[in-house]
Amino acid sequence: MQTPMKNTTLTSTTPVGVPTAAGMPAPLVLPARPEPVALQAAQTALIVVDMQNAYASLGGYVDTAGFDISGAQGTIANIARSIAAARAAGVLVVYLQNGWDAAYVEAGGPGSPNWHKSNALKTMRRRPELQGRFLAKGGWDYELIDAVKPAPGDIVVPKTRYSGFFNSTLDSTLRTRGIRNLVFTGIATNVCVESTLRDAFHLEYFAVMLADATHELGGPAIQAATVYNVETFFGWVSSTEDFCHTLER
Repeated sequence: MQTPMKNTTLTSTTPVGVPTAAGMPAPLVLPARPEPVALQAAQTALIVVDMQNAYASLGGYVDTAGFDISGAQGTIANIARSIAAARAAGVLVVYLQNGWDAAYVEAGGPGSPNWHKSNALKTMRRRPELQGRFLAKGGWDYELIDAVKPAPGDIVVPKTRYSGFFNSTLDSTLRTRGIRNLVFTGIATNVCVESTLRDAFHLEYFAVMLADATHELGGPAIQAATVYNVETFFGWVSSTEDFCHTLER
């Protein structure tokens, strides 16, 4: 008998997803790994994670803290394309926006792990001249970038931790609209995207990540690790091209 390969993801060609209710149109079938995902546009939201100057612009917190954002421009173009396709198809677009009040009370203080692990807060403590510059509501760093600004009908959900579901209105915003499928884009793949997607899995959402519309902090191996985690344990992985083409159909 052939020995099975180790650490492989089980795949299938049978679409998975929310069962189609009586009277609803046939679902769209999104090519994805490890199996296709069947979805209804009305039950789907495109989640745009933290596309802020902090994470995607030169001079923002991530760039200043020493992380490589050189790959972000290609990611931005794919996110913009995905947003346009979602709006045209009637898919809800939800922006997550990470940050805290100007006094950083929402960041938690020394009694919070966030206060110790946030690289934005650590960089400001290390360089006092930057105090108040990063991820403070109302500041340039906190703002969403011009290339993917919200439009009328889109929803912006503020958040204060990596996961968009923590202490936010995201879950209620989605459930009251009958949303069961989430398609993830944004920065950073391995931090806020993965954290929110994991919580989505535990809250019974079908979560898809568009791998070429996300950008990691830490290098290509980090991106690959999150892709493996998502398609093997927490959701499904697709591409900008497949997502847009599926909605156009």
